[in-house]
Formats: sequence, structure tokens, C-alpha cells
Amino acid sequence: MNLLRTIAGKIGGALLVLFCVATVVFFLVRISGDPVKVLLPPDATVAQEASLRASLGLDRPLFLQYLHYLGGILRFDFGNSLFYDQPVSSVLAERLPATVELAAAALVIALVLAIPAGTLAALRRGKSSDTGVMTGVLIGQSTPPFWAGILLILVFAVGLQVLPASGYGGIEHLVLPAITLAIYSVAMIARLLRSSLIDVLGADYMRTARAKGLGELGVVLGHGLRNAALPVVTVIGLEVGSLLGGAILTEQVFSWPGVGRLTVEAISNRDFPLVQATVLFFAATFVVVNLLVDLSYTFLDPRVRVRA
Repeated sequence: MNLLRTIAGKIGGALLVLFCVATVVFFLVRISGDPVKVLLPPDATVAQEASLRASLGLDRPLFLQYLHYLGGILRFDFGNSLFYDQPVSSVLAERLPATVELAAAALVIALVLAIPAGTLAALRRGKSSDTGVMTGVLIGQSTPPFWAGILLILVFAVGLQVLPASGYGGIEHLVLPAITLAIYSVAMIARLLRSSLIDVLGADYMRTARAKGLGELGVVLGHGLRNAALPVVTVIGLEVGSLLGGAILTEQVFSWPGVGRLTVEAISNRDFPLVQATVLFFAATFVVVNLLVDLSYTFLDPRVRVRA
């Protein structure tokens, strides 16, 4: 029962966060400007502007617009895109696979590189391999994604001409944007894993495992990584949301047709319903991932129990 109450409380907190996000984005987009000015040509008459504003429901009192907006969210109806003139859910559904593909590829690259690098740095603490890993971590955390993307394009697309500079297609189009998006995550996860594993390696149970005759690799993999995983899992969970949200700049640089690029287009076009939906999508991603991370603690470490 304690577990169920805690889960219900976390879900309630998540819904409250989403409500706050929905409210803030609703009012923020409406102070950004009038979408009618963007949708109509510069020589449109006042009557034409008034007619379009009425057809879009923008002539109603702001509070009534807000209530209609919240009611639509409860029905999972985010309205029609002002620019694309089709349901927002359909527009998002078209762009979402590209963003998920990019984020998933970046996460795989980050884990494949960061876990061995962080483990090696912890086991070789103070030696040249540790210094090399930490230097790479510092560079990775200090490099802006858009600059890294442009640099990769100059090297591999312009210079070597082995990979396409932009576009959406086969695996060759995915390589450069996925690496660009993964750079910061590799640095973050490797650095945290090194720090966490160094603390674990000196624990009593690690010395006991070695005394029982287990090899160093077995001790590290069987006992060290598992007990060092809690803070790392938290960061990985946050990175999933960051990869989806952080894809905005990467998608712009590589002309990747995902939700991030769609968000930029929606903001430029003052497409209120589309901006609201994309922001809620990113917020919901963070909230759901954080909830799953909290629940995963129980399975990773028996000492961790969810309490009311």
C-alpha cells in the first residue's frame, strides 16, 4: 500500500507539473505576437484580419480561450495547427519518429562510449588513461552542440565527403547528428560513473569479494557497477529527456525533420496550438522518465525502498 500511495503521489505531482507547464506556455505564446499578422499577407485589410481572428477563436476573452485549451488537453485534443491547417496531433505524429530515432541513436552511442570510459578512468585513477578520459570529458562538456555539428560537417561532409551534411534518410544521414547530440551525454555519464565507481571500489564488500577469490573484472562488473549505478541511472534518465529536448539545435544544424525543428518553425510562425503541444511533449517526456527512474531504484538496490 505504501508503494501504491507513493506512486499515486508521484503521478499527482507529475500532473501538477504538466498543468503548470501548460498554463505558462499558454500565456507566454500569446504575448509573443499576433499570428494573424503572419498568416495573412502584408496588404490584408482590417476586415480580413478580424474575420481570420474570429475563425481561429482569438477574438474571444483570454480566460475563455484558456478554459477551452485546458478542456482540449483533457480530451487529448490540441487543436489544429494554424500554419499546417491540420490537427496538431497529426503534425507531431509525422515528426516524432525522426526525433525518437535521433535520440535513441545518440543514447546508444553515449552508453557504448561512456560506460567503458568511466570504468577505465576509475580503475586507472591518476594514470595516463584516466587523464585522457577526463580531458575528453572536459572537452565534451565544454563544446556547444551546434558548434560540434558544424565542425563535424566541415570534416566529414565537406572535407572527407564520406557522410551527408544534412537531410533525413538512411543510416549515413543519422551518423553525424547522433554523434553531435551524444557528445555532451558521453562526457556527463562517464564523469559521474568514474566518480561513483571510485567511491564503490574502496567499500568493504568489494574487499570481501576480492578475498573470496573473484577476479578484478568479476568484482567490478558483478558488484562495483551495480552499486555505482544509482546516480548514473538518474543522470541517464535525465539525459533521455535532454536528448529529446536538446535535439532542437542539432535538428536545425542538420535539417533533421523532427519535433525540435518543428518547434522552431512553430515559434517563428506563431503557431500557438503547435507550440503548446510541442512544449507539453517535452515536459511530459521529462516527467515520465523521472518517474521511471525513481521506480527503478528499488530493482537496482535492495536497500532502496519506496516509502510513503
